[in-house]
Order: sequence, then C-alpha cells, then structure tokens
Amino acid sequence: MVSSDDILNASILIVDDQKANVQLLEQMLREAGYRCMTSTMDPYAVCGLHRDNHYDLILLDLQMPGMDGFQVMEGLKAIEMDGYVPILVITAQPGHKLQALASGAKDFVAKPFDLVEVKTRIHNMLEVRLLYRKLEHFNKVLEQTVQERTAELRESEARFRRLTELSSDWYWEQDENGHFSKVYGPVQEMLGIPVDSLPGATGEAQGERWNAAERAALLANIAARRPFLDFVCSRIDADGAHQYFQVSGEPMFDASGRFTGYRGVGRDVTEIMRDIAHPHAA
Repeated sequence: MVSSDDILNASILIVDDQKANVQLLEQMLREAGYRCMTSTMDPYAVCGLHRDNHYDLILLDLQMPGMDGFQVMEGLKAIEMDGYVPILVITAQPGHKLQALASGAKDFVAKPFDLVEVKTRIHNMLEVRLLYRKLEHFNKVLEQTVQERTAELRESEARFRRLTELSSDWYWEQDENGHFSKVYGPVQEMLGIPVDSLPGATGEAQGERWNAAERAALLANIAARRPFLDFVCSRIDADGAHQYFQVSGEPMFDASGRFTGYRGVGRDVTEIMRDIAHPHAA
C-alpha cells in the first residue's frame, strides 16, 4: 500500500509558460501538503530535468511557444523506457484531450482550473505511480532473490556432487519406471558398464552377467519401495572376472506422497571382496 506520506513526499514537476499558472499550482500543492515541487516555464528544460530527477508526476501545459506539450511528451518517452510517463496534461482546448492521451499522457485537467478536481487527479495519479514503482521494486527484489537462490542451489549441488565423489564412485537417480535419470561419476569409464547395466536397472541389457539371486533381491527392494544400505551384488565381466558393487538407495516421493523414483550411491568393492575371500593372496 501507498501511505499519505508517500504521496505528499512524491516529486512533482510543474511545466507552464504562464507564471501565474505556475504560482497557482505551487500554492495549491503547498496548501495540500505536498513537499517536493519543482517548476519551469521553459519546455526545452523538461527532458533534462526529468532525466536527472525522474519525477513521480509532471503537470504539463500543452500550449507553449517554441516547443509545445506534445513535443515534450515525445522527448519524455525516450527517457522512460518502460513506457510509463507520469504526465498530467493541462489544456484549455477540449479537442486536445484525446490527442494528449494518445500521445502518452495518463490524465488531463482543463483550464481554467477547478482546484478540487486538480487535487483529486494529482492524488490519484501519484497513488497509481507509486504503486507501479513499488511493483517494479518488488519484481526486481524477487528476480534478485531467485538468482541468489539459484546460485545457492547450484553451489549446494556442486558441493553434494563433490561429497558424493569423495564417499562413493557414483551417485544415481531412477525415475518411477526404474530408468536411470541421473548418474554422476565415471562409472562407464571406470568399470566398462553402460548406465542401463548398473545394479538396480530394471532392463535386461546385460542381466545374464549379474548374480541372479542378488539382482532379484535388489529389484525386490526397489519394487517394494524399501530403502537399502550397502547392498552387495556381483557380476561376471567380459573377461570372466568377478566384479562386486555396493549400492545404497532410498525411495523418493513428491509433496503429495506419490512415488517418483529412487536415489542413491554406489561403489566398486571388487578389491575389498577379493581381499576378504583371499586374505593371504598377497
């Protein structure tokens, strides 16, 4: 919301080539409690003043010598790139009202002034303008917050990956259909196993090389949505040697409780298992 103080502290520029009109508007605004007013009788100075100060409201006379209000509005459009030029037009020509609105003015008042009407229109325009600025600020803050949170998530994910790499050979995720959707770590390069042949894969790509009983027990855990810790399964590689893998995993669920897949870690424990089986082989 916009407070009364916000409105009374808004910056206002009065533009009129008639000194009497400028004085009348200044007096009216002061009596209404407005605190930040600037005025000029030089239409050529308006764009420079607004570029430096970005007024919340410009009271602009249309009929001025040398450079009329329509030309001033064209210059202001180049400054307010967002398309919102806070202009309240002052005109004694009824036919100019529609043209002024089409040129970018947000409202108009007629000469001679009805002071109650002028004050009401100024108040309403300032309220809209300040709300618009608050919305702009909110959107910028929101965008900055999103960027910061995104950066934090990326940093967290990078840290998580690094910790995973230090504590295991790979991190994996499966979708609800049992297909691997994410695998972090050099599994294929290190072990010569494609992703669809990792422990826990539901496909039959190289199923004949896995220990059938161990693989069935692992898939039964996954089918039952049970977590499993340090589950060891083995396979025969292309050279006929045994390989052993240790995997841990847990089911994932969305906010509504719907199962969305599994995630976990794995590592090659072939050397460890060989040492256990043949402790004095060395």
